[in-house]
Amino acid sequence: MDFVPLIDAIGEPATFAVIGLALGLAFGVFAERTGFCTRSAALEVSRGKPGSMLPIWLIAFAAAILTTQLLVATGRIDLADTRFFGTPQSLSGAIVGGVLFGVGMVLTRGCASRLIVLGSSGNLRAIFSIAVIGAVAWATYQGPLVPLRNTVSGLLMTSSIGTNDLAFVAGSTATGPILGAALALLALLIAVRRRLSPLKAASGAIIGLLITGGWYLSYQFSLQVFEPVQADSLSYMRPLANTINFAASGGDQSFLSMDVGLIAGTVLGALAASVIAGSFRIRTFAEAGTPHWLRYAAGSALMGFGGILAVGCTIGAGFTGGSVLAITSLVALLSMILSAMIADRVLDGDKAAATNRQAFAAAAE
Repeated sequence: MDFVPLIDAIGEPATFAVIGLALGLAFGVFAERTGFCTRSAALEVSRGKPGSMLPIWLIAFAAAILTTQLLVATGRIDLADTRFFGTPQSLSGAIVGGVLFGVGMVLTRGCASRLIVLGSSGNLRAIFSIAVIGAVAWATYQGPLVPLRNTVSGLLMTSSIGTNDLAFVAGSTATGPILGAALALLALLIAVRRRLSPLKAASGAIIGLLITGGWYLSYQFSLQVFEPVQADSLSYMRPLANTINFAASGGDQSFLSMDVGLIAGTVLGALAASVIAGSFRIRTFAEAGTPHWLRYAAGSALMGFGGILAVGCTIGAGFTGGSVLAITSLVALLSMILSAMIADRVLDGDKAAATNRQAFAAAAE
């Protein structure tokens, strides 16, 4: 893809932001319409309550891995110098950050990307949570929490195992496509068993393809610019911090990046989708059954710190890092999911059990 005409017209930073804007718009629309959420998928498993989110999530994850790995295998993208492989990564950060993030998304009832979508659809609790996440993410990324982040990150690095590339450990370049195909088959089997509609299945696949699209577009862009940039794809932790920097600069174009465009696009896409579908509604902490705002604040702070520590959220680490088979990203995603399941059992287990009993009783009548 030729970005040179657009670069000549608006400059490199703005062009990179336009790429993020396009990806964010699509993600915002499909994530809002499907209710896409890693937390919801994980809790379907832990609560033993079959639903549509697990197959949607699996389809998206499989699509991201399979298509990204096919691009790598055919030489259409080269990700050797990306943030996941260019330097040693932190295994301790992936584990600790993943655990903190997982607990946080249970406390706030959504991961970072889900909260951005909810906030754009009128949920003031989500907007509050995103504000806290963004502030703590900024403090962890380049503010007063950097020393603490560095201390935890330095406990165990991938240099101790020699690589962050799962395909290299497996000893075969076919690892990625095989894993992606296996996950796709599993996702389809679960989708059929749960009678997932073709529209929802296609929406899940599109969300996964956006991850691959991000890799492809950013890689092509990196080949056409004077100032070097790293190829990357969707993420919602570092982008929140960088969006704060852009806003604080007063809109200085030098602070523009794919990150800033991605956040703006996701907000606009989710807002448009919710308004058109008629699902936009103001929701506050005053609604019955809503946990105290301090629970949301605590969970948001955990996600802000944990997400930067893990080098991404469920999308940035889990999907973007997972699609390139980065070991730390897969470890972080697993830590997020397992800690979310445990936290849900501890914090909301009685309530979930009561809900399940009511559902079973209603089905038996």
